[in-house]
Amino acid sequence: MIGGIIARLPEYGWPSALFARRDALILTLATTGLPYTHIAALRACDVTADAGLDALRVETGRGVHTLTSLALAGTGISPRMVYQRWCEVLGHRTRYPSTRMLADALDAVDGDAGLGGYDRYFDPAGKQSLSTPIDRWGHTPLAATPLTARAVAGIVRMHLDGRAPTHLQPIARSQHPEQISAPDPVPRVLLDPGYYERGTLARRHAHGLLDDVDSVLADVETRADSLLEALVDFLESETARVPADTVE
Repeated sequence: MIGGIIARLPEYGWPSALFARRDALILTLATTGLPYTHIAALRACDVTADAGLDALRVETGRGVHTLTSLALAGTGISPRMVYQRWCEVLGHRTRYPSTRMLADALDAVDGDAGLGGYDRYFDPAGKQSLSTPIDRWGHTPLAATPLTARAVAGIVRMHLDGRAPTHLQPIARSQHPEQISAPDPVPRVLLDPGYYERGTLARRHAHGLLDDVDSVLADVETRADSLLEALVDFLESETARVPADTVE
């Protein structure tokens, strides 16, 4: 049953795919039979992927481990892939803590193409929590805050009952300007004969002053692009200098 629920979760689209990746991992972990208090408290270092069994091995304390349901493989769901897809989200947030950039990646036609490989920036041996609250706009708390056991239970229950929300992108409410009473009529003013000539000269003068605005803006855009390219090159060079065992 849980396998079918996970299979129907959206793979792309903002913010629905973000909720889908988190909820898929929570549903997968729920197949271990662990209490919700334990699932909510899980850290990155508590979960490892078992490639041989295609399951997640969860540390329950004192060297005791439990596995996610092996029956998930029969439904076409790979717990290891579910875990990796959520780690890609966490890794992207570590690398680029920008909700807008994450939204662009998940809005792609293929969400995996936008986030593929970012799990290498996620520290599987770290102490960070695996779960996190997400608001309707796709934002997570600035300070790392895990879900509560009650929230985990609510997520699992809503999916099992078929009541999970779709998490569509909220549409900004249109603003209706308040009706303003019509102002009093302005008294008619008689203009002197030189009014139009002065206005024409003023427009010609302004046109001359703004004649090179396009070239100035083009130069600013070129400089901005150069600075952005230099910044990207710097970040990539710094990443290349970091030892592999610190990011994988």
